[in-house]
Amino acid sequence: MCRICPNECVLKEGEISKCNNRKVKDSKLWTMAYGNPCSVNIDPVEKKPLYHFFPGSRAWSIATAGCNLACLNCQNWTISQLSPDKTRNYDQMPEKVVDGAVKSNCRSIAYTYTEPVTFYEYAFDTALLARKAGIKNIVKSNGYINPDPLKKLCSVIDAANIDLKAFNDSTYLRLTGGKLQPVLDSLKIYRDMGVWLEITNLIVPQWSDNPDEIGKMCKWLSENGFKDTPLHFSRFYPTYKLEQLPPTPAEILKNAVNTAAAEGLKYVYTGNVPGDEVSDTKCPSCGNLVITRQGFRVTANNLREGKCNKCGNEIRGVWN
Repeated sequence: MCRICPNECVLKEGEISKCNNRKVKDSKLWTMAYGNPCSVNIDPVEKKPLYHFFPGSRAWSIATAGCNLACLNCQNWTISQLSPDKTRNYDQMPEKVVDGAVKSNCRSIAYTYTEPVTFYEYAFDTALLARKAGIKNIVKSNGYINPDPLKKLCSVIDAANIDLKAFNDSTYLRLTGGKLQPVLDSLKIYRDMGVWLEITNLIVPQWSDNPDEIGKMCKWLSENGFKDTPLHFSRFYPTYKLEQLPPTPAEILKNAVNTAAAEGLKYVYTGNVPGDEVSDTKCPSCGNLVITRQGFRVTANNLREGKCNKCGNEIRGVWN
């Protein structure tokens, strides 16, 4: 049995896990991901998206094939729904990943694009070396992981953006093949372990666009200590197995922002809406613009030691 994520796959000799990444050979469980990233890029940290973590910095971003969910709307399905032996990979053991980040003047390494939980050992060992080199570590994840492995991972992770894909058990199962509660548990663990956390909710028409459910999600976040946690509402575009759906109407995103604000969430953004994104960071106390953005680019940073330069209110985040 693999105990890293709630799937808890029980595998016989030669069988491969649901995440397409673990295989039983000689009665032992092996990862096929270690040192085999299929994607290596340099991204602005805002692309993760992380808006309150070293804004304007760059992240050395890696991914291996595989995912422990099977989202119908997956944007990276050409690598997330394959195993590492089916992709063209780079030869990058942890030392080489860290060396690439250092030489490229990246402030952080991001484990992203697919699902870092599926290349857990590779991400953990790389993150451990990165910390020794003064490089920060980021996970962009679906949060579908068991508590004990997550707590160990949090010991080497500095920031995370977690996809909260819906707020209904039935929708979660049909849309992703997973369950809601483990993700909610993960959010609390990331927060309690001191990892800087931001949350993304992709609003999919006919699936996760119900105003009542969005309201319940925002209320849960408010009542469970996430008022200072940035929330990104992201626009869906037709892809993979949901190509028949329309893009998310802009009005639904605006209503979601208003709903979140009404529940007391202080930092709410929208994404994937070119020309009409809510991407600037405002001081929740006086409304002053403390960070302005254009796309993934920071155009002005008016923070002074993590505080609003107008009223002195602390803006939650990791700034320097």
